Amino acid sequence: MHTILYVEDNEDNVELMKTWLELDGDIKLVVATDGKQGVQLASQIAPDLVLMDLYLPVMDGCEAIRLIRADSASRHIPIIALSAHAMSDDRTRAYAAGCDAFETKPIVFTQLLDKIRRLLAA
Repeated sequence: MHTILYVEDNEDNVELMKTWLELDGDIKLVVATDGKQGVQLASQIAPDLVLMDLYLPVMDGCEAIRLIRADSASRHIPIIALSAHAMSDDRTRAYAAGCDAFETKPIVFTQLLDKIRRLLAA
């Protein structure tokens, strides 16, 4: 069983992700609804992977990624950044902050699941 921390403030996106990942069968999803809570949970529960939305309340996703990378308890955790702004500089900012992969919204679940599996296997 793998634990994935999903940092997302949109309830519909959370429910959709839960439904998709439950189909995989070996993934437990833990949800944080803002960037600050995501940083705290990454350190506390040490998930196997983080899915990080970039536009969040309290603290944006790029800052949360930087803080996760700065913490020795969580810096090793793979992070996939998620953003609906595919044509902006979000991808560049997310990689500069320290994410391992990037996926645009709306999410193509098969592509995301391939990235998740690849990062979990690494």
